Amino acid sequence: MKIVLDDLLLTKDMPTTAGSRMLAGYRSLFDAEVIARLQAAGHTVAGKAAVGEFGFDLLGETSADGALIANGALQNAAAKSVKARKADAAICMDVNGYPRRAAAQSGLISLKPTYGTVSRFGTIPVACSGETVSILAASVADCREVLRAVVGHDDKDGTSLPASDCDRVLQGADTVRKVAVLDVFGGDLSKAEQILTENGVDVCHVDGKIFAAARAAWNILMSAELCNNVSRYDGVKYGYRAQNFTGIDELYTNSRTEAFGDLLKTVILFGSETLSTDNYMKVYDKALRVRRVIKEAFEALFAEYDAVLLPAVSAMTYAPDTVDPFVENGYTAPASITGLPAVVAGGVQVIGNAFSENVLLHIAQLLS
Repeated sequence: MKIVLDDLLLTKDMPTTAGSRMLAGYRSLFDAEVIARLQAAGHTVAGKAAVGEFGFDLLGETSADGALIANGALQNAAAKSVKARKADAAICMDVNGYPRRAAAQSGLISLKPTYGTVSRFGTIPVACSGETVSILAASVADCREVLRAVVGHDDKDGTSLPASDCDRVLQGADTVRKVAVLDVFGGDLSKAEQILTENGVDVCHVDGKIFAAARAAWNILMSAELCNNVSRYDGVKYGYRAQNFTGIDELYTNSRTEAFGDLLKTVILFGSETLSTDNYMKVYDKALRVRRVIKEAFEALFAEYDAVLLPAVSAMTYAPDTVDPFVENGYTAPASITGLPAVVAGGVQVIGNAFSENVLLHIAQLLS
């Protein structure tokens, strides 16, 4: 299979820019671990796809190369490549849900595996506690084949789960009996519900108000972690360096001012404020507590249900500059903040319990 990589994965033979002017022309000395695993399985890298600056926007519109727009709507580069069959699948970094949004709007399949089951070694860190190497493909079969190639323990990744846990991703059961619909997210899920019901799945509606809190908590945690991770880009050792400065402080300021985009600067300021002495306990620590509560709520739900159904997007197209990624990610934040696996198929999103990828792919097959 031909695989396209998004530009958050390090490649020694191609530049890795993370969609930012700060890393224009940067070449890594090594490839990401996931590339080695793909090649070992007989797949080939077909090239790289542009991403938004550090991958946390809607679909890639904040890329230093500019937004990709067709017929007045935002497009995603990786999804466009797969849709046009220039590549059979894409490996993406799901930082803030963009691969799931792209799949929903492009009629593709997106799988975000259980956190820690696919190595992040050789990926550009953004929001390390929730970002996941994910798969974008035209079919469930292609998605499953790529998952089989990349999943597994990696000693080089400190967040990688033990091999016994990673193996559960491929060995889990695929039976689906009951699916919960989270009413708090709204959206028209009637077609998906009908398909599941016709295939013998018991579909039940639950309120799920607690899961709406995932958006605010994830925005806090993501911004704080992003702020910390991009602090390494100072114009000294690597990355963009301003030409005009009179001292080290001005070098830092000018380099970041000239190289970073407006959205990234905004998030850095928010993340810095979040981590300040005055706000650490009442904002950041509280977000961590909300994460735990949401995780426990999912555990209670999965004691009765095999999966959870909710929208992936608020609309099937985005007009430029009309949708806020920090509001739109309300649909993708529950899986991001908990590290749970999620699949998008038929334009809707399904979240499963940890290591339930087989269940999710079975549901995706029904919906696609």
